[in-house]
Amino acid sequence: MTDLPARRLLLVHAHPDDESINNGATMAKYAAEGARVTLVTCTRGEEGEVIPPGLAHLAPDREDRLGPHRVGELAAAMRELGVTDHRFLGGPGRFRDSGMMGVPQNHREGAFWGTPVDIAAAHLVEVVREVRPQVLVTYDPDGGYGHPDHIQAHRVAVRAADLAADPSYAPGLGAPHTIAKIYWNRVPRSAAEEGFAALRAATGTVFPGVAALEDVPGVVDDELVTTEIDGTPYADRKTAAMCAHATQITVRDGFFALSNNLGQPLFTREWYQLARGASGAPAGERETDLFAGVAA
Repeated sequence: MTDLPARRLLLVHAHPDDESINNGATMAKYAAEGARVTLVTCTRGEEGEVIPPGLAHLAPDREDRLGPHRVGELAAAMRELGVTDHRFLGGPGRFRDSGMMGVPQNHREGAFWGTPVDIAAAHLVEVVREVRPQVLVTYDPDGGYGHPDHIQAHRVAVRAADLAADPSYAPGLGAPHTIAKIYWNRVPRSAAEEGFAALRAATGTVFPGVAALEDVPGVVDDELVTTEIDGTPYADRKTAAMCAHATQITVRDGFFALSNNLGQPLFTREWYQLARGASGAPAGERETDLFAGVAA
């Protein structure tokens, strides 16, 4: 444990691409500054829709080889962000993408959504006790927008944080460790509105249509946002990481679209809500560092 970097950040995401969209600039910033950035992805995203026609054969209703392909996309994205520690929960393919809420894939054998939380959390406890992060980033209890795998990722992350700190739980998984601060991914409503206004002004030259503000995960009233990370120096790295997820994302002129081809803002500032732990900012101000107030 003595050779661990002074700052250690753990992110828990549901599928490949979620990390680059939500936290790409944050990850690049802390990796460049020498922090240990660890990404745990809970599924390989097997149920995603495929954008490039030339890769349509990978889709789950055809060859069902999208998951392994997205493993490669994630590795390429992490190279762009400078992140060297990225893992799949329980190993690649241990838990399968559950699809959108209410579809039959929710109940498929091995689906992440149907896995008991404590079974999945045990795999994450082992990571927490090895990496010993001071900061954990994941989704809010609704998963940002209600996707079952995002909700499950939240549940697993929080449960693992609690279990990892309990000396009586699975001592064979390592020494107990308490995570000092836990954050939810957020977007302040004002920033989302500004981003969509800029996109609408460019519509016709970027994407054929514009997504709804409600399509952006984690949008909340501004006062709920406790932390703002300025990732503008790492905008190119975030953009490159998103481009690496080519089956899922199209990036054009500072905006992006998913498989519906409806444009969304590409944020280079990233926002969070402190859900557990003490803020390192003066009262009434936003933090500008996830590690604010955390002792090395």
